[in-house]
Amino acid sequence: MPSALILGASSDIAVAIARTFAASGYDLILCGRKTNRFAPMQSDLEIRFGVRASLAEFDAEDPASHRTFYESLGKRPDVAICVIGYMTEEKLAEQDWKTAEKTIQVNFTGAVSILNLIAEDFASAGKGTIVGISSVAGLRGRQSNYIYGSAKAGFLTYLSGLRNRLFPLGVHVVTVLPGFVRTRMTENLSLPPLLTAEPAEVGKAVFQAVKQKKNRIYVRWFWRWIMLLIRLIPESRFKKMKL
Repeated sequence: MPSALILGASSDIAVAIARTFAASGYDLILCGRKTNRFAPMQSDLEIRFGVRASLAEFDAEDPASHRTFYESLGKRPDVAICVIGYMTEEKLAEQDWKTAEKTIQVNFTGAVSILNLIAEDFASAGKGTIVGISSVAGLRGRQSNYIYGSAKAGFLTYLSGLRNRLFPLGVHVVTVLPGFVRTRMTENLSLPPLLTAEPAEVGKAVFQAVKQKKNRIYVRWFWRWIMLLIRLIPESRFKKMKL
């Protein structure tokens, strides 16, 4: 039976991804801090889908622990999905370095640390798929979330380079750009319904991208064209806009 490793399994998006993969017969390794919180999800997945769901402690903010964490898993997963993320108010990140540091650590540094280890393992086996959940915020810096966006921009570039390096070694890398998603992280934001996906949509999109070996996907297709237009705005005009 194939297996999927989910890094950052507590988020709404991660739960939806886990359910989608479990429904297709994947065993799961649910990773994050305080895994006792995952027990209800673990039981639900095993009972509902008849798969095995195991738990593993993982801290994105502690790169020194990542090798020990990954080696403790034993069996190599077929798919590794990085859903770790952290977003807070932009003003707080601007004024408090600890908040900015955490934003960068979780969204970029921690993700790169663990995926480097997984990439080496998959490359040695000549197989496997790595999925990175990034953000359209990384496609152009905007005053409303540029610290978060810059971390996601770094992650986008990392995933692109990783895909380029691992392709000839038989390992595939998928970049996912969800756009707005209705989750606990965005519940206080006023999001346009047409542009906002549900977590289940993300789960299905990720599974199809893995199955079809897609390189880079937008969960809702029109985000590709929205972000293209935003990226084409000249910097002389863009710097004057309230975005």
